[in-house]
Amino acid sequence: MSLNNFIPTVWSARLLTNLNNDLVFAQPSVINRDYEGEIRSAGDTVKINSIGRVTVGDYSKNNAIGNPAVLNDSQTTLQITQSKFFNFMVDDVDRVQGNPSVMDAAMQEAAFAMNNTIDQYIAAMHTQAAAANLYGTDGTPKVVGLGGTDLNAYNALVDVKTLLDEANVPNVGRWIIVPPWYEGLLLKDERFVKFGTPPQDARLLNGMIGRAAGFNVMTSNNINHTSGTKYKLMAGTNMAITMAIQFTEITAFRPEQFFSDAVKGLALYGAKVIRPDALVTFTASKGTLS
Repeated sequence: MSLNNFIPTVWSARLLTNLNNDLVFAQPSVINRDYEGEIRSAGDTVKINSIGRVTVGDYSKNNAIGNPAVLNDSQTTLQITQSKFFNFMVDDVDRVQGNPSVMDAAMQEAAFAMNNTIDQYIAAMHTQAAAANLYGTDGTPKVVGLGGTDLNAYNALVDVKTLLDEANVPNVGRWIIVPPWYEGLLLKDERFVKFGTPPQDARLLNGMIGRAAGFNVMTSNNINHTSGTKYKLMAGTNMAITMAIQFTEITAFRPEQFFSDAVKGLALYGAKVIRPDALVTFTASKGTLS
């Protein structure tokens, strides 16, 4: 090509960033990392011990209380089953002509992509709720909306709350994650609009939209669903799901055949529902939304 025909390109100083979901399911208020320990490679396991309940008996003065009961312990294994990587490079020309740094922006996108993958992994754990804690099923989902036969969105949260109450789940730190269309229904209910303003500390939660029926209500686009129906809303406390994660490798390098900077990273992680009775799966389909 003739240099006389060369048309220079001006690189914008502002990058058009992606529209990213909030990271909701994988945040500490929803899950815990109490048993993380050290993870060295995929297939590692974390052992979680639990102790049986203590029995309370009647005491009579001057009578022996007998031998102490033996508390039977049980063990749950959290296995590190997920290995995810990112690997990208930025041409030297891009890095030099881009301002702010293209590499910095690319690293932010890589971090988000990894976290979003983990968020979707946690969202898929709706299948592990206790059988008694299923509110709606694939065969008979709860149709939530504003129509005559539709279930009211706020009232449905009260029903979910009752399931957790009956399972003796603590009130403190309860959460529920709903899709955006469900949030829209709540915003049309005066009970939510007038009394659902989140407290100051709760506003720091990703996806937080308010409080209702004793829940911190969060919204996410990562909720599992089937072609826009049978949304798997999850509710509980952070005692229900535990997770262990380790970024074992984050390496910057220069690819041999390119004038580029490159970065690759590897994350090993696993999660498990360790208290199924502290988790509710609410299967909902859209009713009349307006």
